Amino acid sequence: MYVCGMTVYDLCHVGHARVMVVFDVVTRYLRASGYDVTYIRNITDIDDKIIKRAAENGETIQTLTDRYIKEMHADADALGVLRPDREPRATEAMQPMLDMIQTLIDKGLAYVAENGDVYYDVSEFSGYGKLSGRQVDDLRAGERIAVNEAKTDPLDFVLWKAAKPEEPAWDSPWGPGRPGWHIECSAMSAECLGHHFDIHGGGQDLQFPHHENEIAQSEGAHGCQSVNYWMHNGFVRIDDEKMSKSLGNFFTVREVLAKYPAEAVRYFILMSHYRSPLNYAEDQLEQAKTALTRFYHSLRDVTPETVSWREDAEFASRFAEAMDDDFNTALALSVLADVRQALNIAREENDEQKSAYLAGLLLAFGEVLGLFQQSAEAFLTGGQQDEAGKIEQLIAERNAARAAKDWSRADQVRDELTAMGIVLEDAAGKTSWRKI
Repeated sequence: MYVCGMTVYDLCHVGHARVMVVFDVVTRYLRASGYDVTYIRNITDIDDKIIKRAAENGETIQTLTDRYIKEMHADADALGVLRPDREPRATEAMQPMLDMIQTLIDKGLAYVAENGDVYYDVSEFSGYGKLSGRQVDDLRAGERIAVNEAKTDPLDFVLWKAAKPEEPAWDSPWGPGRPGWHIECSAMSAECLGHHFDIHGGGQDLQFPHHENEIAQSEGAHGCQSVNYWMHNGFVRIDDEKMSKSLGNFFTVREVLAKYPAEAVRYFILMSHYRSPLNYAEDQLEQAKTALTRFYHSLRDVTPETVSWREDAEFASRFAEAMDDDFNTALALSVLADVRQALNIAREENDEQKSAYLAGLLLAFGEVLGLFQQSAEAFLTGGQQDEAGKIEQLIAERNAARAAKDWSRADQVRDELTAMGIVLEDAAGKTSWRKI
């Protein structure tokens, strides 16, 4: 599986988070289903935005991109996203790109323009538009050639850009320059996975023209089908509006994680089918946090059994059916909710054996989805272990006041804990707490 990754010139936003989580789950489920998965997610570390940002910051391109690759990994790690098997960088794949461009020229599918740029000749590839379902004539009618472009057809796209003053450049048979964006992925996917592989993924915005152009390049160069299955996750909208910096509704992953637990953000992403639009809203995040909190409550104070989820007779087939239906995580989460309900019943009946089994099953399903990756105590207390001593002391004071029927003092302590963001829950003669 090859997935188009980030262009590293800024912090990741919630759209990037969705790409990372969606294809992390695809990888996890395929591996849990017995497939040997090689997962490649590339890094674009040279393009116009990167060059511009580095110049604005007065730093080198590599310093900029290295920093944001590190930040990208920090966000991915926080979201429980496993590292891909390989993360090829565009600047380290120049020779494969040069070789592919030369092959396209030799096959008559590309040409060197008068200004030194190299363009793909769309008119020479009969399958152009087959991924997006667009007609070449319709596309051509809506396009214009810019004054400064040397291409012969509005649909032709650049493979190699001739060097401009003060911009980074690499040597090539057509003079110094740098690659176009589309050629990166065709060259890197072929280098890592061969000319024909199973899955290619990315955001819906990449279907056209990026992935359409990748097909033209890869199949034109190699003479065979390049990808078996294309997967595109839907757009992220903010309160039912398109996410945009100009609208002031643009959120980085870092900003979201400052307000919500990372696992709740992951749960929120999985609440929708990956192909559907994802509406980012405060109430949606709160719903995800509440749902996740319920799961951790059910897992609290239970010692789980080690369970292989595929051996379960009651829930595994439903979970697999949901995930086999184009990775329907929303439906899979409903199966997990049913397991949680069964666990709650077992706990109420003091059936320790069944409770241990169902808790283990819940954790096994969670592993496939990248959920329940911390202890119930750690999640519910918000990691406030340094405050735990003070909180437990206040709870003891409240319990003592209640025993002495000093209701005023008991209420005073509860209010103090509430002000600290602590929720108390009294059940079966025991008081537990969690962070709001």
